[in-house]
Amino acid sequence: MAFGFQISARDGRARSGVITTTRGDIRTPAFMPVGTAATVKGMLPDSVRETGADILLGNTYHLMLRPTAERIADLGGLHKFMNWDRPILTDSGGFQVMSLASLRKMSEEGVRFASHIDGSRHMLSPERSMEIQRLLGSDIVMSFDECTPFPAEEDVARKSMELSMRWAERSRAAFGTRPGHALFGIQQGSVYPDLRAESAARLREIGFDGYALGGLAVGEGQAVMFEVLDYAPGQLPDDKPRYLMGVGKPDDIVGAVQRGVDMFDCVLPSRSGRTGQGWTARGPVNLRNARHRDDPRPLEEGCSCPSCRSYSRAYLHHVIRSDEIIGSMLLTWHNLTYYQRLMQGLRAAIAAGSLNDFVAAFHARRAEGDIVPL
Repeated sequence: MAFGFQISARDGRARSGVITTTRGDIRTPAFMPVGTAATVKGMLPDSVRETGADILLGNTYHLMLRPTAERIADLGGLHKFMNWDRPILTDSGGFQVMSLASLRKMSEEGVRFASHIDGSRHMLSPERSMEIQRLLGSDIVMSFDECTPFPAEEDVARKSMELSMRWAERSRAAFGTRPGHALFGIQQGSVYPDLRAESAARLREIGFDGYALGGLAVGEGQAVMFEVLDYAPGQLPDDKPRYLMGVGKPDDIVGAVQRGVDMFDCVLPSRSGRTGQGWTARGPVNLRNARHRDDPRPLEEGCSCPSCRSYSRAYLHHVIRSDEIIGSMLLTWHNLTYYQRLMQGLRAAIAAGSLNDFVAAFHARRAEGDIVPL
């Protein structure tokens, strides 16, 4: 089956639909749990699937360093290696090179850097990024780009965007023709509408199977991000998936869906699970707080996850304060379930033409906050 995207419903600028791949359908708007090192931390693959996830994200930078893309390829590819038979999207490694690696030296060729793990030296270029993602067997491959820092003066943002567009063209050439696999281009341009428009035009000219909005969720804050999303998705092809990279918190996702974004990823659900934070319809809940010590209620009433079905807040408080592994597992399972339930609610609301009502109810519940039992 060829890669494709079908929009089935619209509500304002929001869209719901299906991305088709050889490994299964991806319902949109979609949230992708992050499996950085070939695992969603604290979860088994079957458990991730039970939360409602259609696709996972893998990380090029981390996997190229350990265990290496070549080793994964020799073992049958990333899907077999991590026991996940559904679609996988891999990022290009560009963000992690900028944020984690040391001794970076960027040039037109790519980025030379030292591993944050052992100091070994590597080169990551558009061609090498495409090779790594091919070895991994990714269903959706991301083009190699420079993640423009924030804030950036307009001339700095222009130079960064233009470099990313040259790298996008090289990524397209190196990717070649791979039936059943898709390549996404990444729009850059920081917070400057003209630069974003120029980037989008260049990406359209090169031609991609989907398009990402890069250079956001890098410290600019929600208000500024939404200002960019008020125009940037509309600069990209309407008939292709739009992916907002690295986002985010539930209210970020809801606002981005309203503005026409189809795909999201973020480490927040699993990272929060490891730090004692549960995400619910009423907002985040810190299970480390003493007020949960004697609370017999589930973390979230009506939630279908094993944590809420079988355990109390008092138990979660105990195992989290005791640093027991099960605490991270149960909270991550709940958080991923909540995120997928949110995406299902958004899809249903768009299909029913009632997105504004859904969003109003979403914000009203969060405004109430987590209710303390009497």
